[in-house]
Amino acid sequence: MPEKTVQVVRTARDTGQRLAEAEPISFGEAEWPFSAAAVFVDPTKRFQTIEGFGGAFTEASAANWQKMSPEQQAEVLRAYFDPKTGHGYSLCRLHMNSCDFSLSNYACCETPGDTELASFSLDRERQALLPMMKQALAAAGEPFKLFISPWSPPAWMKTTNRMNEGGKLKPEYRRTWARYYCRFVQGLRKEGIDVWGLTVQNEPEATQTWDSCIYTPAEERDFVRDHLGPTLQQEGLENLKLMIWDHNRDRAVHRAKAIYDDPEAARYVWGMGFHWYAQSCFDNIRLVHDTWPDKALLFTEGCQGGAPYVGEWKSGERYGQSIIRDLNRWTVGWVDWNMILDEEGGPRHVGGACSAPIVLDRRNKQVWYQSSYYYLGHFARFIRPGSQRVLCASTHDALEVTAARNRDGTVAVVILNRTEKPLEFALDCGDQRALSVSPQRSISTYTFRE
Repeated sequence: MPEKTVQVVRTARDTGQRLAEAEPISFGEAEWPFSAAAVFVDPTKRFQTIEGFGGAFTEASAANWQKMSPEQQAEVLRAYFDPKTGHGYSLCRLHMNSCDFSLSNYACCETPGDTELASFSLDRERQALLPMMKQALAAAGEPFKLFISPWSPPAWMKTTNRMNEGGKLKPEYRRTWARYYCRFVQGLRKEGIDVWGLTVQNEPEATQTWDSCIYTPAEERDFVRDHLGPTLQQEGLENLKLMIWDHNRDRAVHRAKAIYDDPEAARYVWGMGFHWYAQSCFDNIRLVHDTWPDKALLFTEGCQGGAPYVGEWKSGERYGQSIIRDLNRWTVGWVDWNMILDEEGGPRHVGGACSAPIVLDRRNKQVWYQSSYYYLGHFARFIRPGSQRVLCASTHDALEVTAARNRDGTVAVVILNRTEKPLEFALDCGDQRALSVSPQRSISTYTFRE
């Protein structure tokens, strides 16, 4: 049997390698000690279909993008969206109304009592968000899947009359709020931006100092069943992928049970979105799949909070570990938070800072690519939409692995090593074996044809 070549792309802390091509290896019949490390992959054993990878369009990201030179603007969008030279982002998020990474609180309809939404407008989105999104579409060369998430209804629809610091949707405005999602989707489509899905509410159990709105499990169930689901159908938007929860893994099982065990509510719901804050609780995601296997799982937000963490390597490693563990627990896609923040981790209308894969140094007018950008690329560039996760297992705790088979017949195996030691291992596929080394503090993607 002729040897099969395996292409290797690597990012490693202690080298200059950043999504760099390494020396290819070849499958053969090499001997390897039984007790030594190995990674097994079987492309014939297939699991969930992957929707894609991407990040969020936030007003903060768009404002930073507008501060760049035209050359930098084009470079950054190519880095994220170009399928040949960049990550080929294919699944993205957009906030409906303001979020914490907006320049201020705002809503598309701020006229109190306007239950017919006569004053509804996307004028705020036209300032920065829509120009960035349209240029991103041009860089991608084809439509990406976009889902929308609200942080808060307009203040006048809430029990607190404030967008920030929690509060709830007033019962008398449930129908109006359901129609609001439809107006937003329809408005985007008129702008040439298609919408693939939506979440009911960002972080519905968190009273934040920024834009937030609280739903108990029963309240979210009832809103979906009695208002949002039927309204989407009435407006001809029933094909949108409706997701519940959009909050942390820790209480995902609780929320899933409350909504999925109600057949009338569950029939409107495509799946569950989740985040990585609070406890890790990776196995809660597997439990949701095992209990309700007909419902999808999508990672909808994650970032390092508290600072921009410029130059930090652990940020990228957290991305790598989370993506591997989430994919191995039936997640169909993974969406980062802000695409571009400044050197202070903003702007953010409530103060505070977070990290982003790309940082704009406003003072020196430079663009910095962070470790998280490169780690994301090891998945987004090689595990393409429509691929299927395949059986992949490691014999060594220090080698964290996942794999997928693309529609073109290529297989991508991603191997993460977060230790301070290089690890030799055998990549086994069927009756063939390729020998390799995973450098310390590195991530590598091995691709070959089945």
